[in-house]
Amino acid sequence: MNIESRKIEFVQAFMNLQSEELISQFEKLLKKAKQSEKELNPFTIEELNYRIDVSLEDSKNDKVTESNELLSEIKHW
Repeated sequence: MNIESRKIEFVQAFMNLQSEELISQFEKLLKKAKQSEKELNPFTIEELNYRIDVSLEDSKNDKVTESNELLSEIKHW
């Protein structure tokens, strides 16, 4: 399903909502998404290459966290 079809399907489902609370939640979500979208800026090639270099260096120096360790840590947050 392409993006236009998905939008049409979403709008049709939205138009059938009867709950004002649910509509308010969608409004808040849309407002937050628009704000977040404005804050996101793609990396320049230089920034991306720098981040790659730092990550590779961290990996060489064993400054990494295994995924299973990270998941374990997250459970205790």
